[in-house]
Amino acid sequence: MIEIGLCGWGDHSELYREAGASRSKLPIYAQWFRVVEVDSTFYAIQAPHIMAKWASETPDGFRFVIKAYQGMTGHARGGNGKFHPFDSETAMFGAFLDAIAPIRAAGKLLTVLFQYPPWFACTRKNVDTLRTAKARMGDVPCALEFRHQSWFTDEMREKTLAFARREGWMHTVCDEPQAGDGSIPIVEAATDDAMTIVRLHGRNTEGWVSGGQPNWRDVRYLYRYNETELADWAQRLRRLERLSDEVCVLFNNNSGGDAADNALQAMAMLGQLPPRGSFALVPPAEEPEQLDLFGNADE
Repeated sequence: MIEIGLCGWGDHSELYREAGASRSKLPIYAQWFRVVEVDSTFYAIQAPHIMAKWASETPDGFRFVIKAYQGMTGHARGGNGKFHPFDSETAMFGAFLDAIAPIRAAGKLLTVLFQYPPWFACTRKNVDTLRTAKARMGDVPCALEFRHQSWFTDEMREKTLAFARREGWMHTVCDEPQAGDGSIPIVEAATDDAMTIVRLHGRNTEGWVSGGQPNWRDVRYLYRYNETELADWAQRLRRLERLSDEVCVLFNNNSGGDAADNALQAMAMLGQLPPRGSFALVPPAEEPEQLDLFGNADE
């Protein structure tokens, strides 16, 4: 099974053009897709009642990919040598697990995505970091995404995949610009028989390396996949489907509002329909026809 969704539900204005849709975005999003990636959890661990609200606003069968908090993946770098606002790693992971508990209880957690930063290279120390993180998560399903290409050199590719399978990590297949050490190639493989994650970041090389620039968030994922590129991915997804029971595809090319359109294009290529049963927006209500009381009876 191939399930397609988007990274976040708030930025895709084209999904909310029907009357009243913008006031309640998540339930409307769930009419278009059955899975979504939650990115806000990367920036701050959300309160459990917020997670409970998201679970209640979505139908049965809808699922969330929840991004791990940045302190859990080594992104957060605060002052005075403190990398996160928690007293300990144990407290940080505990707070995250408490936060996602309502999603888990509702049966709507697909996986927690651990996306490690571009400086997280393939070293013995970092392998130990991965083992520790996975142990802290207990029986929560977890997916692994790297940004440093050292994990997938010719020498390390199979070793990295074997490690992920052995340690219980889902592999994340990425499509991203090839921009040196801080990017990885498409690694078409699976490490979990039940699930493989696919994240499509676009191919904007210039934007990818714009970190530190004032507008980097606006341009990093500025890319629209063309029909040929999507057709190539449709074939690749069919191959991945033979390696895992389910393939979860998340479009992250959000900067220019292209993710939703590309995701719906991909669904059509795969012969899928949105949960609402149609790709068409509901047209606005027509004005009632005004009868001409004095017209010719034969007209």
